[in-house]
Amino acid sequence: MIDTVLERFLRYVVIDTQSDPASSAQPSTEKQKDLGRLLVDELLAIGLSDAHLDEHGNVYATIPANVEKPVPVICFCSHMDTAPDFTGANVRPQIVSNYQGGDIRLTGDKSQVIRVADHPELKHQIGHDIVTTDGTTLLGADDKAGVAEIMTAAQYLMDHPEIRRGKIRILFTTDEEIGRGADKVDLEKLGAAFGYTLDGSTVGEIENETFSADGVDIVISGVAIHPGTAKGKMENAIKIASEIVARLPKDIAPETTEGKQGFIHPVDISGSMEKAHISLIIRDFVEEGLKTKEALLEDITREVMKAYPGSTFTFTIKEQYRNMKVVLDRHPMVVDNLVEAVRRIGLTPELHSIRGGTDGSRLSFIGLPCPNIFTGGHAYHSPLEWVSRQDMEKSVETIVELVKVWEERTPG
Repeated sequence: MIDTVLERFLRYVVIDTQSDPASSAQPSTEKQKDLGRLLVDELLAIGLSDAHLDEHGNVYATIPANVEKPVPVICFCSHMDTAPDFTGANVRPQIVSNYQGGDIRLTGDKSQVIRVADHPELKHQIGHDIVTTDGTTLLGADDKAGVAEIMTAAQYLMDHPEIRRGKIRILFTTDEEIGRGADKVDLEKLGAAFGYTLDGSTVGEIENETFSADGVDIVISGVAIHPGTAKGKMENAIKIASEIVARLPKDIAPETTEGKQGFIHPVDISGSMEKAHISLIIRDFVEEGLKTKEALLEDITREVMKAYPGSTFTFTIKEQYRNMKVVLDRHPMVVDNLVEAVRRIGLTPELHSIRGGTDGSRLSFIGLPCPNIFTGGHAYHSPLEWVSRQDMEKSVETIVELVKVWEERTPG
């Protein structure tokens, strides 16, 4: 039996694979391995005899070459975890068959409505079969749509040996949503020259550029004393931290920026009178922009601290990922071949920048140039998430066509 991409997707989304940023383990949640084990069983069943799950929850498998010429080994990658932003347990997928337009009110929480005004891509979905949740959970199209598409394409390629192909590697990762997806990937074992993540959105979009990203931790040590005798002595670390956040420029925030504009974004603040901690993320498409924003943030911190002579602070920058376009521009054939594949399936390819990152960002910089392919999913990380069956099928077609393009364009 050949499973359709929709059948696979519906099977995968009901498995809770939410990652946990508070855990230091990888995978951060053991339940991610539940999907991994299922995928290994299915890969073995379609003939990928080396499919296996490693100790970190990553799944590896190989579609063998059926030509002798040296076609570069390419990898298709998606992540199995879902975001910690909203619950991914007890997912109840709903299908709106033959969508005829209009808003979609979700059945489990009728206050949740996928409105055309907020999701204009719905205007291009007339006649499609739309998969949503019931409004009480994430759907998990990010990135189980990508997983289902790679699995479906793998089965199609194995069932059609007349399609000439080089060796293809499959990789499913854990903990991408908490920024650790590539941390435990064994590139030597993977053995691929180039890769493609299936983790995008609108059909036709090719994402060849991401933010560059850093994290900043500011730790403030204040002066704690009994409030009854605090006059002229107490320096409350909570208040100091609050002042720093309050001084962040409002025009350099996620909610006020778009396109190629970067931002400074506080993601956590906690502490006590004696010690407080602020975590922030810094984003920009160029590294110089990151440095400028980090310098601005440190200047703000120092200026605030001048009013608190008894207090001290530490300011720590941690590199997270870099704009993958820097690497991809050195290997133009990776994107060029993808553009050709998208054209061949009847879509207009559109190069697109991600205001975020993917496994491809990290993989590109550790040795696997890796742009991002659309999956058809929308409204990620929310109960309004949705994807169309027909768009997922277009992603499957793109994978298959891309395999053909690499074989055709490799000299014999």
